[in-house]
Amino acid sequence: MITLSVVVPVRDGERFIADALTSLCRNAAPGFEFIVVDDGSVDATADVVAGFADDLPGLTVLRNPEPLGLADARNAGLAAATGRYVTFMDGDDWLAPGHLARLVAAIDGLGCDFVRTDHVQAEGRKRVVHRAPLARRGAVLDPREAILPAGVRTMVDYPYAWAGVYRRSLGDLLHFPGSLHTAEDRPWIWRLHREAASFAVVPLAGLFYRRLVPGSLTQVGDERQLHFFDAFELVLKDLEPEFLPKAVRNFCALLAHHLNIGDRFMPELRARFEERGRDMLRTLPQEQVSEALAGMPAEREAVLRALLPDLAPGTRFRVRRDHEEL
Repeated sequence: MITLSVVVPVRDGERFIADALTSLCRNAAPGFEFIVVDDGSVDATADVVAGFADDLPGLTVLRNPEPLGLADARNAGLAAATGRYVTFMDGDDWLAPGHLARLVAAIDGLGCDFVRTDHVQAEGRKRVVHRAPLARRGAVLDPREAILPAGVRTMVDYPYAWAGVYRRSLGDLLHFPGSLHTAEDRPWIWRLHREAASFAVVPLAGLFYRRLVPGSLTQVGDERQLHFFDAFELVLKDLEPEFLPKAVRNFCALLAHHLNIGDRFMPELRARFEERGRDMLRTLPQEQVSEALAGMPAEREAVLRALLPDLAPGTRFRVRRDHEEL
């Protein structure tokens, strides 16, 4: 019987995939399977992965002839998974030895639908631990209760699929919107917290997230960045009124962030991004938009008010930067 399925999507990852798979070798155990989804790589990724066939027990390799995007690559891995639990790791990240066994022990012991963890951000030699927003650790909770309050950073502001482990019996709740090539984790985390029955946060930080990788979608300013708006349309679709102020604040904070790093866009794409942002802001409750802007640092508020110069000012309050929603 398979206990844990690890889904690893990768595209053109020849520089880092060996590090990722070496870390999985150090986590291998009976009952673990590893599903690498090569999403149409044109470099030597396939050769590097094939070289681990004898070293990584439980390795399965799937290949998309053409790149379909991170969401569909993860979904392909989910469809092939047979474990009681499933977790994710991107092809440019790596795990500490024993991390997967600790994940399984955590969700086994707590008996909940999913468990979320901290992670380590790696940038060159620099290491920074990023904590999941919920302070209460090791307690089984209702996921809906971790969405609010609106004005502080909560679990829906921590969307990283690889920072956790999930019961595969959650079924469709684990699937990602395949139409999206970026921000696919935003509607995913909102749906998970709205519809799953139970979850917990545990103090594990065994995944190392490699930041600022060339070619990563966080570094690329092409048309795929417009999927950010499609992602939030999915977040807002059929959203309960009680959660709307949180979703509005979440969207506004992220929109301001994208605009503040908009130098990666060509002028034509920047104009389209601003137009989509303006149109979407106008569809949201204007009082809530105004309140969201009033709670931002001044430089972020200014970039959004440039899109909506007629928006009524909200009441300013002192911003606590540890509560910024990114």
